Order: sequence, then C-alpha cells, then structure tokens
Amino acid sequence: MNVTDVYQGISILHNGGNMSYNGSMGVLNTSSPLHKAINILSILLLFITMTSLGCTMEISKIRTHLLRPKGVAIAIVAQFGIMPLTAFCLAKLLKMDSIKAVTVLICGCCPGGNLSNIFALALKGDMNLSIVMTACSCIAALGLMPLLLLVYCQGFSGLENAVPYVGIITALAFTLVPCAMGIAINHYKPKYTPVVLKSGLGILIISSVILFTLSGLAVKDILWMILTADVLTVAALMPFIGFVLGFVMSTMCRLSPKCSRTISVETGCQNINLCVAILKVAFPPEVIGPMFLFPLLYYMFQCAEALFLTVCFRSYQMVKSPEDKNVYVQQDEEKQPECPTSLEAKHDKTLRIPVSE
Repeated sequence: MNVTDVYQGISILHNGGNMSYNGSMGVLNTSSPLHKAINILSILLLFITMTSLGCTMEISKIRTHLLRPKGVAIAIVAQFGIMPLTAFCLAKLLKMDSIKAVTVLICGCCPGGNLSNIFALALKGDMNLSIVMTACSCIAALGLMPLLLLVYCQGFSGLENAVPYVGIITALAFTLVPCAMGIAINHYKPKYTPVVLKSGLGILIISSVILFTLSGLAVKDILWMILTADVLTVAALMPFIGFVLGFVMSTMCRLSPKCSRTISVETGCQNINLCVAILKVAFPPEVIGPMFLFPLLYYMFQCAEALFLTVCFRSYQMVKSPEDKNVYVQQDEEKQPECPTSLEAKHDKTLRIPVSE
C-alpha cells in the first residue's frame, strides 16, 4: 500500500462518504497561492522560533544539566509520557475519527515550546532548566515522536500505516538547524544575540497575525467543522492535564517547588509552531482539512490556562503570611540542588565549568 492509498483511505474514513464536504475542500487546494503562503509562513514561524530559542541557551548551562541530568530526565519523561498518553486517552474516550485522532496525537507527541519559558518566568520557575528542557525535548523528539506515534496509532483503525513518518522526521530535523544556529550566535557572537531576539520577536508577531488571518480565510467556509464538542474538549483538557500531572510527577520525584513549577508548564505547553508545520507539510490539505487549525485552538487554551495558574500563584504569594513566605523560600533553597543551573547561578564563583573556546 502506497502513501496515496493510505491518504485516500483515511480521507474516506473521515468524510464518511459525504460528498458535500469534499466539495467544500476546494478552498484548501494545494495549488492555490493562499495555501502556499500559509505553508511558507508556517515554516518561517518555526525557523524564527527555534533560532530565538537557541539564542537564549548557553553551552555551559547545557553541559551542567548533562552532567547532572535528574531535572531534565524527569522533565523529558513527563513531556513524552504524560502528553502522548493524555492525547491517546482523550481521543479514545471521545471516539474521535481518524483525522481528528492523528491530529490530536501529533499535537500530544510534540516537544515543548518556548512559550513555556515565558510562563516559567511568570511562575518564578527555574529559567535555566526551562530553556534547556525545551531544547532537549526538541532533540529527543527526533526519535521519540515517530516512535510514540507508531505505538499509539495502532489503537485507531486506519492509522496503523497512515502516519507520514518521513515528513515528521524531516520537520523535526529542520528545527534543529535554526536552534544550532542560535546557540552558535549566542556562543561565538553574543553581542548579536539581543538584536536577533528583538528582531525575531517583531517578525514573529507580524507573521503570526498574518498566518492566523490567512488560515481563517482558507477555512472560513468549513471552520465550523473544527468547533465541535469533542475537539474543544480535547483542546481544553490536554494542557490542563499536562500542567497538573507535570507538577504532581516532579513533586513525587522530590524536586523543589521551583523546579516542579517549571516542569509543570514545560509539560503542558506544546511546540505549536512545529505541530502546525508538520500538519501542513506532512499531510495533503484535502486530507487534513480544517484540523490543521487544531494547534491554534490548543494554543489559545494553553495560554488561557497558564495565565490562570499564574494569577492563582501570584495571588497566593500576595495573601500568604510572612511566616509562610519564609518557609516557602526555605523549601526552595533546601531543595535547590535538584536544579543544578540555579545552584550555579547562586554560587557562580564556586561552581564554574570551563567551556572550550
């Protein structure tokens, strides 16, 4: 069975023989300039995001975490253990069709995104751990994401051989190139790092607005197909479950509250730019249909829920008594060795790892 037959098979499963749906799919014609513009913008956003992520990393801190990998190891297990399983269980419980199920699984198996770095800062987490974990999860995804998709797709009829692993691996490998470029810029030409970050942020915001607008125009006639109860339920529950279980797992592993908060947001925040790029590049538009907008729906829910958790945490810090604050800070300091880069920042003169130039 070739790839075309597989795509046709899952498309038939999704359409259920409804010809009116096929007729509306003309707006997603691969030859249309609008579709090509969306593809280019998706790849551009992914490139800028990963380059900016690389510019926030330092080789010395990467090496420190590799020498003391407990925090990163727990975070990787949480990222690729909790989220894919959550996506699989929700898709099964809600009895999603093949296209919806594979979209949810791809989103669940994606590595962490750099949005988690912002929320880790807002929640007073370990920023070094957050940045290193995001990069390590992107590298680990090169092998774990295809493997997890292979395992979980066996549970859905029609998806056993339908996942385009070559396209997914290619998209994942593409993310490593700009990330490595960013690390090299930050290491060899650190004076250019602020310029890259500021210009990248501006381009990212403008490109995101254009991409959302074009995506809305492309699927305006069939947008209602993604705003269904099962899709909205999954988009709302997946990040929340990731936040909660990520915190519970890291706490059970006796990490500090600071590290636990970091791993919590890293687990629930997925790399949405990568997910969109995979869905647009690996699947023909007549197959994926409006479901390529699911990552954007997930993005809105994960931002809303992360903001809610941030407000709750900040409010708790404001209302608790000074005695509780002292105890809370003391707990963070006592367990701080579990986050090696934080310990390095606190005792920079006593714990310094040489970096070869």
